[in-house]
Amino acid sequence: MKPQLRICIAGAGAIGCTLAARLSASGQTVTMLARGVTHDALQRHGVRLTDLHSTLQVPIVSSDDPATLGEQELIFLCCKAPGLAALLPDLHPMIGPQTLVVPVVNGVPWWYFHGEGGRFQGSTVKAVDADGQLADAVDLGQVIGCVVFITAHSPAPGMAHSSTPHLMIVGELNNTMSPRLERLRQVIEAAGIEARSTERIRDQLWTKIIANLTSNPLSVITGATLEQLYGDPKLRELVSLTLHEALLTAAAYGARLNLDPHTFLEHGTAMGAVRTSMLQDYEKGRPLELAAIGDAVIELAERMNLPMPITRHIITLARFRSEHTPLRSC
Repeated sequence: MKPQLRICIAGAGAIGCTLAARLSASGQTVTMLARGVTHDALQRHGVRLTDLHSTLQVPIVSSDDPATLGEQELIFLCCKAPGLAALLPDLHPMIGPQTLVVPVVNGVPWWYFHGEGGRFQGSTVKAVDADGQLADAVDLGQVIGCVVFITAHSPAPGMAHSSTPHLMIVGELNNTMSPRLERLRQVIEAAGIEARSTERIRDQLWTKIIANLTSNPLSVITGATLEQLYGDPKLRELVSLTLHEALLTAAAYGARLNLDPHTFLEHGTAMGAVRTSMLQDYEKGRPLELAAIGDAVIELAERMNLPMPITRHIITLARFRSEHTPLRSC
């Protein structure tokens, strides 16, 4: 029997709506923290998801005030990395002593050096948490690491479309297996999402970081899809150079990656005409996750005296384009 929990999805973008629809359809009690037109859409229509499994439309309790939702047992943070500083302090009314907080966020997480026991134990990743605000906002003993391989987009508020399989990998920050980790895995699996638990969450994290780093910033510069980024010979060369810089950095931090560069590039090409989430954000004039996906990796490389010249240039160009020639959706 799957565990029954009080679950809140904080953030109602494509990933948040995907999780909310799947978890709610599996019988869990799910609420959503959302604001503005998204909150209004959820109240009127519930959350709507079309994916490889089915088309779902489920009623959902939505609020723009965390205090009205009450204490939760499980909170999925599904906002973009730039929004964490504003979101986390607001969640205090929902967090009790046993609440688990699961950040579903791209890039290097603020918790990276907490619980890993290395020589940087307890350090702050300045690019994502310059003043330690995120580390102070939530007891890190209540945080579970999460790496999400779900490709989805939101065509309208409260809606999500996905045409790829769903996979979520969860792990304790201190690299242990625990009953609460297994309970979390069971909840996700029961929702029709492939779920794995691991003793080495940072290995899986680096795999996702590298996927984001090699595709997202370059997509903003070029407007290219995943198929073009990884398949076009001119772009593929840039992707390969960034890939090797990132692999060297990951290895310096002891990551054990089952990642063959050729297979990685072929898999990216096979994803087809998918536009990255960063490109979609750029086109809508939203803040980009360049700090978490790019700057933080460069910061980690600098700690190990590793140069990342190609990655630096790509991040610089992506940031320049986002600041000086933003596109707006019609």
